[in-house]
Amino acid sequence: MSQSIDLPRVDEFLEELAAIQQTGSKRIAVLGSRHVPLTHQNLIELMSYALALGGNHIITSGATGTNSAAIRGAMRADPNLLTVILPQSMERQPRESRLQLEQVIHLVENPKGDTLSLAEASSLCNQEIVTRCQQLICFAFHDSHTLLTSCEEAENQRKIVTLFYFD
Repeated sequence: MSQSIDLPRVDEFLEELAAIQQTGSKRIAVLGSRHVPLTHQNLIELMSYALALGGNHIITSGATGTNSAAIRGAMRADPNLLTVILPQSMERQPRESRLQLEQVIHLVENPKGDTLSLAEASSLCNQEIVTRCQQLICFAFHDSHTLLTSCEEAENQRKIVTLFYFD
């Protein structure tokens, strides 16, 4: 009785090794849940700050929680190294988010998403973010369907994916 073992191909190993060894700046997406305790937000903000200080370009969305913390950190380090892509137009964002987003230099609105549900618009937004990044750092719960789908899409595009679970 023989069993086959699914091993990654050599070219996949080489691609991952090259990505890990890259010493220059990267385009790093930071995505995650809106429902994040304050202590976790502080850690995400610190991580985003450190990544931007290292010359990396941070890409995120405009929601509260994880994304807001990533924005605060990158803005503190270097506002030019931050791009925020919204799932809908600025008018559709909550008031507390708009105050922060008005300070962002590189802000991309998606008014086409205004006619969609927030879940649908967020999914499309995350697809755009994943397409633009080289690496994805995601903070999710095990039932965060939209975020986990974004991680899967990033892996399919051979991006480096780091996934942290809150639960």
